[in-house]
Amino acid sequence: MDATSRPAVVIDNGTGYTKMGFAGNVEPCFIAPTVVAVNNTFANQSRSSSRGSNWLAQHSAGVMADLDFFIGDEALSKSRSNSIYTPTHPILHGQVDNWDAMERFWQQCIFNYLRCDPEDHYFLLTESPLTPPESREYTGEIMFETFNVPGLYIAVQPVLALAAGYTTSKCEMTGVVVDAGDGATHVVPVADGYVIGSSIKSIPIAGRDVTMFIQQLMRERGENVPPEDSFEVARKVKESYCYTCSDIVKEYNKHDKEPSKYIKQYKGIKPRTGAPFSCDVGYERFLGPEVFFNPEIYNTDFTTPLPVVIDKCIQSAPIDTRRALYKNIVLSGGSTMFKDFHRRLQRDIKKIVDARVVVSNARLGGEIKAQPVEVNVVSHPIQRYAVWFGGSVLASTPEFFGACHTKAEYEEHGASICRSNPVFKGMY
Repeated sequence: MDATSRPAVVIDNGTGYTKMGFAGNVEPCFIAPTVVAVNNTFANQSRSSSRGSNWLAQHSAGVMADLDFFIGDEALSKSRSNSIYTPTHPILHGQVDNWDAMERFWQQCIFNYLRCDPEDHYFLLTESPLTPPESREYTGEIMFETFNVPGLYIAVQPVLALAAGYTTSKCEMTGVVVDAGDGATHVVPVADGYVIGSSIKSIPIAGRDVTMFIQQLMRERGENVPPEDSFEVARKVKESYCYTCSDIVKEYNKHDKEPSKYIKQYKGIKPRTGAPFSCDVGYERFLGPEVFFNPEIYNTDFTTPLPVVIDKCIQSAPIDTRRALYKNIVLSGGSTMFKDFHRRLQRDIKKIVDARVVVSNARLGGEIKAQPVEVNVVSHPIQRYAVWFGGSVLASTPEFFGACHTKAEYEEHGASICRSNPVFKGMY
């Protein structure tokens, strides 16, 4: 049976979570934290036995070291309960940092989670914008050499997020994608399916920073949280209780007037002793997401709010695309899932744009009036999986198989073919 007649495998590797599944599905089959836990004992045994002459022990240790590892939630639980397993995050700030760990992670994704033979399926993988072309070459080498895949397409995440809203009735492949994940936040303008590379903006604030800020606030307040579990508790608080407010001062007053209404209780179990504990969740409910709009409360090195970054991104794009870009600002990634996040973003960007229109009208002296600019921030139910869903949509089209790099091309030309991927001309 030909590989093109089977659904393609779509894997979206993020800093915090990896989404994986098959093309044609609406949601990923599995979502796992992007973490690998490797057994230190075998690795150390392999190193120490290399000094001796026992080649059999050395070989056995090497084989076991290759086999004894876990990924995802299993890796996190193993590393918490057993000190011989060390957790490694293969991706940092959107870029692959450890290729050995990344190869192991893909191995488990394919064989243990998706349970498929990589030689029978085409693969669509994702990468963050501003990824160096060498990274694509490494990905191509691993996929073609280790897993022997018949075809590979490496897509830029924001383009897929834009394609997630693609339907036959509404074909909008021009817009700005605000992709806020766990490790990186990118603002990427796309015109007719092509990324405007010179206008991409990246900010050093993402979901992990929100979690660390919540952790810091709870620690300073002296909440009864086990130290070894404080980051995990902060993450769960962020995902369950946080929301975006319209005015910080009003929100503080609300909490102070009716604490019983707004202060929530978090209940958990200490990982080592199994004893239950509880803590209050107060101001951090709205202060966590506020780092995107007032970053100076968390990071004194970077103080530019996200709405200003988006406005600068659009202003640096070609002038004939700007109105269309303001009209279609698409949210993507788990860190955009806070309640009312899109409303606050739209309001703040609209203020900046309207102020500019007023200034330009004053300069013109009332002779010619600038037309008001429509600002629209698009929020949709699948924005957490927008990149994966966009990949699922594109990998379901007949054009996809023609756009992939094949094993034969790789063997003829080498890994350099992966430096660029042809555009879906038939769709854009």
